[in-house]
Amino acid sequence: MIEIVRSKLHGLHVTGCDLEYHGSITLDPLICRQAGMYPMEFVYIWNKNSGQRISTYVIYGEPGSRCCVLNGAAARTCQKGDAVIICASMQVQNPDDLYTVRPNVLTFDQENNIVEHFQYNVFKSKAFEYDFRIDSVS
Repeated sequence: MIEIVRSKLHGLHVTGCDLEYHGSITLDPLICRQAGMYPMEFVYIWNKNSGQRISTYVIYGEPGSRCCVLNGAAARTCQKGDAVIICASMQVQNPDDLYTVRPNVLTFDQENNIVEHFQYNVFKSKAFEYDFRIDSVS
């Protein structure tokens, strides 16, 4: 089994931290839907400001709010305004499965508006059995 990226939110900014809430990360469901992230799904969170790395599960917040709120123990790992990378993963049986997966990747501005939407693409080329490119999504 190989663990790979399934979807990624890159540069989303933390809009709040709630230490007293009982865990998770609260995300805008409209952003999650576009990226392909689901409620209750475990995700990795990497803080670009501090380098802190954690994992927790997704809950949906208010649609259209562009929220990114770290809850419970996760609230100790970030501060409001920090840029984070949120990555959902999946497991594949063997490297050839990489040819069929197209992870959605969204990038964000300071207000958590989507700036770019692209997909990772693994393909076979003359140079490499497992080559890689980034394709724009319109």
